[in-house]
Amino acid sequence: MQKSPSKQQFIQQYKRMVSAVTPKSKAAQGCLRAFWVGGVICVLGQVLIDVSMYFWQFSYTQGACFASISLVFLTALLTGIGIFDVIGKYAGAGTVVPITGFANAMVSPAMEFRPEGWVLGTGARLFTIAGPVLVYGIAASVLVGVIYYFLVL
Repeated sequence: MQKSPSKQQFIQQYKRMVSAVTPKSKAAQGCLRAFWVGGVICVLGQVLIDVSMYFWQFSYTQGACFASISLVFLTALLTGIGIFDVIGKYAGAGTVVPITGFANAMVSPAMEFRPEGWVLGTGARLFTIAGPVLVYGIAASVLVGVIYYFLVL
């Protein structure tokens, strides 16, 4: 008659099985990639601000607006032609710098449903992510404006 394994032996055997099939973590590599790609995106934004201020004599606010619009356009364009997804797979969270992440989140659903047509596919899905964000942003700004109005009076 064979002796049954103890609870400790089962636990040890389970740990060996788990460690055999668990992939090794690449967290440090992922953090480094996210850091440098996110940094490059931010540097690109700052370069756009500086260039617009130097060459076109924009104010800092106008340059920042120009940089934001340019980054949204470039992200949407790169998402549309499939390059931003490759960058996102490589960099992970590094591409989720707020404005580029938002532009990618807006364009990606639209590109996915492009075969359904311009209106019901692309047009309807374009605001899947942006709609709630815009509604919340507008509602919050109105609420803050009303509170500010009554506090100042």
